[in-house]
Amino acid sequence: MDLKPYHVPAWRRWLARPLVRTVLKAIFMILAPIKISGRENIPFGKPYILAMNHVSLFDPPFIISCWPELVESLGAAEVWHKPGQGILAWLYGGIPVHRGEYDRKALDTVFSALRSGRPVLIAPEGGRSHNTNMCAAKPGVAFIVEESGFPVLPVGIVGTTDDFWHKAIHGQRPLLELRIGKPIQLPSVEGKGSQRKESRQRNADLIMSYIAGLLPENYRGVYAASAISPTQAGK
Repeated sequence: MDLKPYHVPAWRRWLARPLVRTVLKAIFMILAPIKISGRENIPFGKPYILAMNHVSLFDPPFIISCWPELVESLGAAEVWHKPGQGILAWLYGGIPVHRGEYDRKALDTVFSALRSGRPVLIAPEGGRSHNTNMCAAKPGVAFIVEESGFPVLPVGIVGTTDDFWHKAIHGQRPLLELRIGKPIQLPSVEGKGSQRKESRQRNADLIMSYIAGLLPENYRGVYAASAISPTQAGK
């Protein structure tokens, strides 16, 4: 695979990103208590695919600002054109993807970022659920794992519901959590054509099952029956 080197402009890497992370983290800490568990599972300084559940628009800024190291973030292209969100996306410099279509440019950028040693944040559901229930994963995350060969780090986010802002500014201070699982390696994708697609979907669902195991039962949605707890993941 012939890829262009991944490059983050110096002004963004050394000025904009630290500023965005600092301001966002300060805002979240003012609005809510924050709990991060499983830091020991992060393979610091190495490339990995950070897979999260996606409840609301608060998820990416929360995880980007509170994650212990810098991550690249894959996000819907339309976010760059929304008031507020667009400015943050431009300043931080995520990877825009056109949902619902095969976006070769976005995929190449993801592979380039991973090969340059950077972790990449992905929401396998492909969009927000708008409630705590997890939705079915898209197979794209499994394709990225298949092509790159890098491990997946499952992360469960709790508390970033659509009404988080309303609760926070009214003094309720809802708890925000990042629950970090152990890195996982997926089974090889087998077959051709429809069989290969089904194999990728099984891997995408497996990632979601690991994420579900990190979450409360009322967050698991369609993966309630297949959730893999952290103790199972370690076997």
